Amino acid sequence: MAQKKTMAGEKRARKIQEESQGKGVHRKPVKLHKVDTRDHDDSVFLSRKVIAQLSFIAVLVGIAAFSVYDVHRQSRVITRLSSPTVITQNASSSPARFWGTYRPQAYFGLKTRSPQSPVVGLMWFTQFKSAEEFAIRHWCEQGDRLPRYGWLAHDGVNFGVQEIVDEDYILKTSFVKRTGGSHGGDWTARIVAEPHYRNRRTPEGEPPPKPATVSLLFYIALDNSGWLKPNIESGILTSVEGYTDALGQFMLKFPTNSRNHEVLYNYYLSSTEGLHVLKGAVMRGLKMAPYKKRKQYVALGGNDPRGSAEPNFIVHQVTVPLPHVMEVTYTSGDGGGGSGEREDREPLLGRTYDDELRQHRDEFDERFERVFRLREKGYDAEHVDFAKAALGNLVGGIGFFYGSSLVQSLANAAPVPYWAAPLYTAVPSRSFFPRGFLWDEGFHNLLVSQWDIDVTKDVLGHWLDLMNADGWIPREQILGPEARSKVPDEFVVQRDTNANPPTLFLPLRYLLDRDDERDYEYLRRVYPRLQAWYGWFNVTQRGDAPGAYRWRGRNATTTHELNPKTLTSGIDDAPRASHPTDDERHVDLRCWMALASGVMADVAEAIGEPAAVYRAEYAYLTDNEALDALHWSDEHAAYCDYGLHTDAVKLKRPRAPPAQPGAPPPPRPDLQRSVAQEPRLQFVNSFGYTSLFPFLLQIVRPDSPKLERVLASVRNESLLWTRYGLRSLAKTAPLYMKRNTEHDPPYWRGSIWININFLAVRALNFYANSDGPYRDTAKEMYTELRRNLVENVFREYQLTGYVWEHYNDETGKGEGSHPFTGWSALIVLIMADSY
Repeated sequence: MAQKKTMAGEKRARKIQEESQGKGVHRKPVKLHKVDTRDHDDSVFLSRKVIAQLSFIAVLVGIAAFSVYDVHRQSRVITRLSSPTVITQNASSSPARFWGTYRPQAYFGLKTRSPQSPVVGLMWFTQFKSAEEFAIRHWCEQGDRLPRYGWLAHDGVNFGVQEIVDEDYILKTSFVKRTGGSHGGDWTARIVAEPHYRNRRTPEGEPPPKPATVSLLFYIALDNSGWLKPNIESGILTSVEGYTDALGQFMLKFPTNSRNHEVLYNYYLSSTEGLHVLKGAVMRGLKMAPYKKRKQYVALGGNDPRGSAEPNFIVHQVTVPLPHVMEVTYTSGDGGGGSGEREDREPLLGRTYDDELRQHRDEFDERFERVFRLREKGYDAEHVDFAKAALGNLVGGIGFFYGSSLVQSLANAAPVPYWAAPLYTAVPSRSFFPRGFLWDEGFHNLLVSQWDIDVTKDVLGHWLDLMNADGWIPREQILGPEARSKVPDEFVVQRDTNANPPTLFLPLRYLLDRDDERDYEYLRRVYPRLQAWYGWFNVTQRGDAPGAYRWRGRNATTTHELNPKTLTSGIDDAPRASHPTDDERHVDLRCWMALASGVMADVAEAIGEPAAVYRAEYAYLTDNEALDALHWSDEHAAYCDYGLHTDAVKLKRPRAPPAQPGAPPPPRPDLQRSVAQEPRLQFVNSFGYTSLFPFLLQIVRPDSPKLERVLASVRNESLLWTRYGLRSLAKTAPLYMKRNTEHDPPYWRGSIWININFLAVRALNFYANSDGPYRDTAKEMYTELRRNLVENVFREYQLTGYVWEHYNDETGKGEGSHPFTGWSALIVLIMADSY
């Protein structure tokens, strides 16, 4: 019965899909009566004239109708879903989370959750360097090669403490907020700069190196809204008054000590073209100024040399030999007269700041142990501090972005801007991926939801509100000029045929499982959008075979890729069928849709909506016999993709054309794909993460003999098992650690990824606690895999200072972008046995 319903649903989906692609319904042509051409009377002439006029009118009407329809199709991609948004305006400007470290791409910066927020931030550089060595730090850049940076603790709301290790010194940045009023309250930022030798041993008998002289630059900038007024006393910038519609009046103060002659103060006033060019504006304002003992130092020159009207960018420079402490206070105008001064509490400076920061840290530590119970589980202080840093970096990496994506549909000849919208989201990597990614966010919120469920509901609501009228969500969000400036052009445009794994259903499952704290009102708000999203997947990502699914977005005409990537699956270069066609069947997508169907059924039942369709689809997609019919290969003893495939492919360099007399030699041609054997429809023999999805999402029955084969393959060290975690592709696979193009090294072809390993540990825990003949095997594997993952990620953090994007399957060494405390922070849940 379920299969019949599924086939009927597939026919309906295909009909909708064909209509959306402009394929009309073919009708039998209408027979016209033959006209006797021998009659030449006026009536025949008039009839011909009327017919010609009617035909002409019909053509015009048809052209007009097609034009209207074409305009409709072109605008559809940028039309909002008609359902009410999840996030209301009041919720978006929640006072407790209004101010925050919502600029994850900056080493240290704060902003508000308003569309055109003022931003504050830190830049710094070392004085007395050569021109070749001189460098201003501002945005998190892997090219800066800092030994370590990241949040040590951050609760997502009230405070954060970060440590940045530079070549000769350490910067400890922190902030504390005081909520109150109607504009998000007040805050203080503190930067403590200490010589690095205080934190390392000096060879016996040698004096410590001379402390560095550092310039700390704290700035405020406006994003096309409001005004700033600098207050300058005796040539020193002491404060900045300002106003925006979202904040009202406010004041930023720079406490100074003019009696300390070791400290030099400079400032800069400029009018810049945008937040993405602030560092360039600072570079433009630098000059050489006299320093003691006939030296010169690099200083800001006061006013922008180009001249400016009202400044929208103001910088306070402090130059000092280390150690030094800088404090900056922000006060809103709620307390009186727009001056920002408050009389009811001590200023958040000095010892008062120490006391409030200590209180927040103590509360953070107590809450961390209450939620994750790591000390109770026997972890030592170093492991617990590591876990706090992993959580702190994920929560401290939540940003607030505002802008519009560039999108394109099949009906649009060129990309068009999406509507401008806000997005509150964590980012995978502050240095390399400081923007929102759809499938990453589901994994992020598996951890965030256990720390602060309200933050998760807020984040998921923002993502679901980006849904268009068809139920599509752009999978990569590049909102605003700061985010856009960090992304290569080829990744900017998002296409509405392309999906991403619906991982938001993972934290939604956690929301549903909180029976004692289930938020039914929230579930009612998200449900219409979940319906539209689920429907979009079933219309656009269905395969040709009944019950099959296929990722769109693969390049079927490429001549340079060894195996055309499937970026939409999230597992970018995991091997699929070598020749993309409509016949493909992707096992991971079918399993994601099984998860989505189950959550949809449970949400519907929780809020009293009809759930039978979702329940039937879930029953079919989790039916092991139906799954096996499409994806189990007896030959390979594994779940596999299916498609037009051959393993006989490799990259070859074609011959360069002969050099012409007198001309420079031609460039060496890029490697091109060579196919030595014709492909055929078959299962794809590339055992790896994609093969595991029926196990990872717990679809294989605990008593299924297929589970025994999967567990044996997982534990096989020549396939996926290593001392550091599960590698992404078996060592026996034809494309194991093979480059995909000359310029495209392997990515998901052997490396160890923490998000998939989290799903594996979670699945092993499930099977270890389920009745079945393989529970003891699953339990042993669970204990060993969990230990391997925790110790390797911890060890690499101790050695390198970072949590990494992925890990080498032969050495365990961290690789890829860093810090990567997006889904790699799931190591905290693995440590906590919390799934």
